[in-house]
Amino acid sequence: MRKSNYDKQPATHIDGKMTTGWENIVATLSEAWADEPVWVIDLYPGTYEEDFIEAFAKTGRKIINTRDLMRPEEEIRQLTERFMTDDVLFGYMSNIRLEEYWTPQPPLGGVTEPAIIIGTGAASFLPLKGVGGSGPVCYADMARWEIQQRFRRHEVKALGIDNHEDSPSVQYKRGYFNDWNIIDRYKDDLMQSGRIEYWIDSNRRDEPKMITDAQMRQGLERTARKPFRVVPFFDPAPWGGQWMKEVCDLPREEVNYGWCFDCVPEENSLYLEADGKLFELPSQDVVLAHTRELLGQQVWHRFGKSFPIRFDFLDTMQGGNLSLQVHPTNEFAQKEFGLPYTQDESYYLLDAGEDAVVYLGLKEGINPTEMIEDLRAAQRGEILFDAEKYVNKLPAKKHDHYLIPAGTIHCSGHDSMVLEISSTPSIFTFKLWDWARLGLDGKPRPINVERGKFVIQWERTTPFVKSQIANHFEVLSEEEGIKEERTGLHPNEFIETRRHTFSRPVEHDTRGGVNVLNLVDGEAALIESPEGKFEPFEVHYAETFIIPACVGRYRIKPLDKECMTIKASVRT
Repeated sequence: MRKSNYDKQPATHIDGKMTTGWENIVATLSEAWADEPVWVIDLYPGTYEEDFIEAFAKTGRKIINTRDLMRPEEEIRQLTERFMTDDVLFGYMSNIRLEEYWTPQPPLGGVTEPAIIIGTGAASFLPLKGVGGSGPVCYADMARWEIQQRFRRHEVKALGIDNHEDSPSVQYKRGYFNDWNIIDRYKDDLMQSGRIEYWIDSNRRDEPKMITDAQMRQGLERTARKPFRVVPFFDPAPWGGQWMKEVCDLPREEVNYGWCFDCVPEENSLYLEADGKLFELPSQDVVLAHTRELLGQQVWHRFGKSFPIRFDFLDTMQGGNLSLQVHPTNEFAQKEFGLPYTQDESYYLLDAGEDAVVYLGLKEGINPTEMIEDLRAAQRGEILFDAEKYVNKLPAKKHDHYLIPAGTIHCSGHDSMVLEISSTPSIFTFKLWDWARLGLDGKPRPINVERGKFVIQWERTTPFVKSQIANHFEVLSEEEGIKEERTGLHPNEFIETRRHTFSRPVEHDTRGGVNVLNLVDGEAALIESPEGKFEPFEVHYAETFIIPACVGRYRIKPLDKECMTIKASVRT
């Protein structure tokens, strides 16, 4: 296995310095806002609210906690009940607005003494009766991955309710379907208003950091106009493998790593670097702030402020099979979950062992009723489901590409390293069979046979798999040192993928839409702008990188003897 040169801390440089530590942060704001009667410290859900209250209480100002201004918890649970549903995993995308959380007449009255409003939605309370001006705002954003770690440790509360004792999956469900949906809309409006003067990164509890809004905007603008990478995160899985430990240089003491999200902007972070320090923020912020420059006009018109392409890793090398699963059709996703689109995807094999396989599509002549009854019996623990009786089991090798339009039964087998290329929704997988194993928490993983049966496309059998979705390559051009191939995706899917094998520079053009690429072979490559729009950007083996639509023409030059990239874009 090759030596790792995978960069786990990609960053965009910004000018100036950061303020670090609570004492320095409070002192900086006290000096900047000395004449302001009311300050606003607005918090994204998932922050350690008590840290902010403790730090700013030392100013001697009156602290107003926004939790005290919200409706009673029981009313908020009733308000959100229809979106949370009684399912352990799935809810319905909320259309609640933040103002629905407040009491009809927030008990503030006139503030006659210096005060600080702290908490989620704090900026929505100004201007206040008896207070002039709108009050300066400092926004404390949060990385979604860190929020999930806090869910697992049962450390933080949800928007308007205390649910920290709930299971991590239930906490995540509330965040995904309700809280983050509400607050991202609110944060977007606040960013556009120009009221934010400072930003705080408290993802590392022992090292809070603060930058000015001018630095934040500089970082987002620079990011949106050049090739960039989001901050990857890694997680173990019941089926996890050992490949990423070596290639991505991860802690060897962990039992395994199954997941790597290395391009899911709604989940990943960005780093801004100043004076050798890293400031972490959700990568979704660059999507909100520079939608058209990043996505392009046509992609923005179709998807709004949603980054539609997702790249992630699934590592089963020396591990186990993924669950046998199916993704909902668009019709089902819209009706049942309120999603604008579903998770179409594909498996690109970055690496594979000698006995690697992919389960894909149904066999000819199977009885759907019999298959569903066997899945139900397996779920009850009465039998072991015979996957090979019903599902095609295909040998898989390095650089194979299997297309998986929604509704197609699929599963990556053991000893595979999959680069999953898909549309963005990230939790809408209906597990049908999980090989009779337990999750990392020692409990059975949720199975969704009753939902899956409604979306399985029973006509996608062996002939369909072989003719349309298994290694459906098409050579588009070939010349000395460069070969371009179309590798999919299926016509049902909105993502187009192209593979380039090259030993000399390759010319690319975003053609007005965002490109996402991964260096699937070769040690390193250099991305350059023929017009000098950005500094040369170096990428390494297995790294995913984003080329904003506004970049236009770009060139990828191999720094090895031969390199290979896979590129995804939205069909227009």
